Amino acid sequence: MKKYKLSNKTKKDGGVTLYRIVCVTAFANVSEGDLGGWVESEDNLSQHDKAWIYGDARVCGKSVVYGDARVCGNAVVCGRAVVCGNAMVCGNASVRSGAIVCDNAMVYDNAIVCDRAVVRGGAVVGGEAVVSDNARVFGTATICDDARVFGNAAICGDAVVCHASDYVVLKNFWGSCRYFTYTISNDKWSVGCFYGTGDELVKKAYSENKLKGKCYEASVKYVQEIMKLIKK
Repeated sequence: MKKYKLSNKTKKDGGVTLYRIVCVTAFANVSEGDLGGWVESEDNLSQHDKAWIYGDARVCGKSVVYGDARVCGNAVVCGRAVVCGNAMVCGNASVRSGAIVCDNAMVYDNAIVCDRAVVRGGAVVGGEAVVSDNARVFGTATICDDARVFGNAAICGDAVVCHASDYVVLKNFWGSCRYFTYTISNDKWSVGCFYGTGDELVKKAYSENKLKGKCYEASVKYVQEIMKLIKK
């Protein structure tokens, strides 16, 4: 049974025709006859769960909203983006390209999540922040103000990033060539599945092999020395 249909109310957005949705089967806090936001086609919003598009929010392209997700306000979800789980995209925020916002994550204000970025868990992205490229934001991390999180950054735990200078990304060029991230607000390192303090990272690395231990130890000391200079 369908929960909504495309109404005869349309508008053009960048040459694309969008249709306002209307609820035909009541669910959650949405009643039969309630008008929702705008979609390009029924492919943009699942018919079989509690996901909904509110207000003047728009979902178009190959993007899809499903699960218990909510898109509201003047938010835009476009490209091949996915919004799912209990995620919320609201305000003037936008989720673009192949970005994913899932779990209990929230994107609001004028924030942008784009490219192949992923925001999940209980993470929050707001203000004028931009999360792009292959960046990942998860845990209960907060990205706010005019922060730019990009490249291969992984912001997690309870980290708070308000500016691009609030985190450091390094590359493990001596081994797997994967990237790892240090967040200043909580003095923690994210390396693959590892998340913890610099001392914990070094200890773990030495337990695997001496070269890895020395390289991670040097990385931690490098960042610590830079932080000392900054604080002066």
